Amino acid sequence: MKKYENSLGFLMHKHAPIIGVSIFLMLFITLTIELETYAQDPTIRYGTGVPPAVRSINDRSLRYLANTQLEDGSWPSGQNGAGITGICVMAFMASGEDPDYGPYATHIRKALRNMIINQNPKTGYMTGYGHGSMYHHGFAMLALSEAYGAVNEELLWKGSETPANRRRTIGEALELAVRCALTAQEKNPWGAWRYSPGSQDADTTVAGTVLMGILGARNAGIEVPNEAIDKALTFFQTCTMRGGSVSYQPMSSHGDGLTRTAIGTLVYAIGKRKDTPEYKSASEFIKRRMDQNNVRSGYTFYNLYYMAQALFQSDLKAWQVWNQRIIERLQGMQQEDGSFTSSYGSAYSTGMAVLTLALNYRLLPIYER
Repeated sequence: MKKYENSLGFLMHKHAPIIGVSIFLMLFITLTIELETYAQDPTIRYGTGVPPAVRSINDRSLRYLANTQLEDGSWPSGQNGAGITGICVMAFMASGEDPDYGPYATHIRKALRNMIINQNPKTGYMTGYGHGSMYHHGFAMLALSEAYGAVNEELLWKGSETPANRRRTIGEALELAVRCALTAQEKNPWGAWRYSPGSQDADTTVAGTVLMGILGARNAGIEVPNEAIDKALTFFQTCTMRGGSVSYQPMSSHGDGLTRTAIGTLVYAIGKRKDTPEYKSASEFIKRRMDQNNVRSGYTFYNLYYMAQALFQSDLKAWQVWNQRIIERLQGMQQEDGSFTSSYGSAYSTGMAVLTLALNYRLLPIYER
């Protein structure tokens, strides 16, 4: 039997309580040092001074998502699947609403149940419509990571008619999803990912989505081998050009790649590679182009989602300037019913708009600096 194909619980870290205390202490020390270093208003640093415009966009968006959720927990969309559902779950959780008893608790539980029920119970694969199914898997894995430990497992299946043999805990589903991603990586010559678990090539957009899901799982306490993170980041280093831009695939640029470079900046930061020349050149690249507004229309929300996180991780002052401009831009884009539109469906674009602004709240663990 191959590595990563053992029992369901192999990834659960038996020392999680001890590590949790250590992480808390490290975060406290790190945040104290950073606060002194940046010497900025704590309400800006920690997200307590959320602009009224952000709250308005957020509240209208969440009402739209709540009103359009289907009975099975998913959303109507041309790209319907685990990734879209996961994006909506994170949107509901991003502003700090109680996931167990708050106004959207039922919507969160229905969505999580949908993701778990539709997960392949043997491989852990979480898929969706379209050719880029590993995109779905990556976003779904990240959503499970954010829900794990935040959503009460005892309430998750309460009132559900789902047979017992199809139920899993969030932790079990997350472990399966991580196992799927790691097994796919082990089989991939590049040590990364593309459209399906069996892909033999890789690209930085899919790889970034899956890697963020894995990093989120590790942040939640799931044990992930260091070599898996190292291999994926090595792939990104291979794709980082001398000028800082990140190519789509090795030896293939596909343009200057602002979104791809934002993805690269983000995974370097969350993967603790801020000391590398690739991180420094990529982060400078996106700052030089943060006023650029010529992203293809179909990828607008994808670009905004990653630019928000990459700038926040690399330069708080740059993010503040960019964030104010994007708030005004999203105000003008929001529809009467609270939705945002794109070729990938309103659930996707509305959820991504909420997550673009979620750094104003800074409540999801993956947004920690």
